[in-house]
Amino acid sequence: MNPRTRTGLEILLIAMLFGVFGNVMLRETPWGLNAFLFVTVFTAAMAVIMLRNRPELMTARTLALQAAMLFFGAMFVVRDSIELRVYDTFAVIIIMGVLVLPNFGINQRIAGVFHYGAGFVWSGLISFLGPFFLIGADIDWKEIPGNRLSKGIFSVLRGLAVALPLVLIFGALFMAADAAFEDFANRAVNFDMDTVLSHVLLSSLFAWLAAGYLRGSIMEHAFAAAGAAAASPIPASEEKKPAEPSAAEGEKSYVDKFTSEPAEDTSLPNNATILEHINISDPPNADPGSPPYEGGVDAPVSQGADGVVLSSDKANADEKAARGKRDWQNWDNTKFPSVFTLGRVETTIILGLVDLLFLAFVVFQLPYLFGGMDLVQTTPDLKLADFARRGFGELVTVAFLVLPLLLASHWLLRRDERRNEAVFRVLAGVQIGLLFVIMASAMQRLVLLTGELGYGWTTVRFYPMVVMIWLAVVFVWFGWTVLRGRRNNFAWGALWSAIVILAATNLMNPDDFIARKNIQLMQHGREYDAWYHTYHLSDDSVPALIESLPAMNAEDACTTKQNLYDRLVDARGEGDVRSLNWSRERAFRLLEGNSGLLINRPECEVPSAVGVK
Repeated sequence: MNPRTRTGLEILLIAMLFGVFGNVMLRETPWGLNAFLFVTVFTAAMAVIMLRNRPELMTARTLALQAAMLFFGAMFVVRDSIELRVYDTFAVIIIMGVLVLPNFGINQRIAGVFHYGAGFVWSGLISFLGPFFLIGADIDWKEIPGNRLSKGIFSVLRGLAVALPLVLIFGALFMAADAAFEDFANRAVNFDMDTVLSHVLLSSLFAWLAAGYLRGSIMEHAFAAAGAAAASPIPASEEKKPAEPSAAEGEKSYVDKFTSEPAEDTSLPNNATILEHINISDPPNADPGSPPYEGGVDAPVSQGADGVVLSSDKANADEKAARGKRDWQNWDNTKFPSVFTLGRVETTIILGLVDLLFLAFVVFQLPYLFGGMDLVQTTPDLKLADFARRGFGELVTVAFLVLPLLLASHWLLRRDERRNEAVFRVLAGVQIGLLFVIMASAMQRLVLLTGELGYGWTTVRFYPMVVMIWLAVVFVWFGWTVLRGRRNNFAWGALWSAIVILAATNLMNPDDFIARKNIQLMQHGREYDAWYHTYHLSDDSVPALIESLPAMNAEDACTTKQNLYDRLVDARGEGDVRSLNWSRERAFRLLEGNSGLLINRPECEVPSAVGVK
């Protein structure tokens, strides 16, 4: 069995087992322990396949990324915040996109943002399309060993794999069309057809996606040569072999054979003498791969990378093959026509105009940035609340859009003149400097809105602040790498800065932070939204809310107790171990331990028995 078929069968088997496992785990929501086990098993399956077939892919970088995947998977067990679960899910997906890059000869540490984006897109494509190539091309089913019994079993399994989905689909349609047939089918098989069909479809979906991703991330590049050999019209067994002497030739004497063979051509190139041949030298600036003289009989030889001496024709063929092969690691704008690249003039116009716009905004912001809030309040036709509420989201968006603008401009910049790079560095440096002033203005508005104005924290304000902090780190890293001629180091550092900041955000427990900050504002006389904290925040905030009940006024205490008791009743019906989550479990125990306090609601205008479940 060839390596391609063996690896394909391993991937297919692991994917089928993983499909059943994924169906068992992720059917139960909300996600908790099941999501962590799902990520863990998939990461382990990926590691096993790599170690067995592509051990060179298991580098320190790969292990670090897989560890990050496990960390974000573990956060499903620790945190209950919906926003964090969404961000952690995206983090796992992005890391999976980066993990496919080494399979195509791309070093993750020196890859560019383009490579990361291409890896993300490619991982999605191979997940959906990869199984077609795995089943139809990679696995040579004729090579599978076995006797007649095993082949018969395999044929039965193939037939069932095709027939069972058809039977389930048609059976469900017949049951929906006729009530009597539905009753007969339910009594005959005694199971819910819809439930069975959902299990089959969900298991098939997980298995399909796992097979596609593992195939594309492990097999695609490794067996490219094997695939090319398989596509060759001349089988390897039919290569030219030395001709064996016939029976007639075998009867000839050694003298007859010697005299019948053609004489070896010992003439020198261009009919030169021995002395002339020795004194021949290569012309100045000659191509190393070109012959040192024209019209020679003997072709020069070259040495391959493996030390084997190659003929001129073979060396030229290898050189052409190397040139034709796509070098994704060093892929740049030279692959495009010059009309799609940027010179000094285009760069100056694009970045220069943007810099002027940024400068105009900064000029208007400087008085408010350094003049204090008194200047804002005394400015005619400017309300303090409007100033703080309008600016933050828009300025975060501006900062977020600057990064792709600078990266795209630098990637499209022509490298034919050094002045082009110098112009870009100046304009990009000015833009980053102005951007930091704009980001400072945005942070000032956030502090004003959440602190001095007393509007407090919300998830809509907290997570853009995290994005702003990450962007500040990324722009510093951009200046340290791209603007210093080290572009290849940028993407890897930006990726890990995002991983570290997201990990820190998970450990920070945002919902608990929001609740405690707003409770502090409430204790200082600021307005408190009890409905938002008990209805929109997750169970991560329950300990802070329970602790703050004595400090609330009657109305806020009534709302908090009612909503927390409703949450307790809902939690009593959730007992599946697959959804185990430390934060939800802690909140449940706190609510259960304070159930008497939640039921006794003298603060409410209605009797305490009303609304009790």
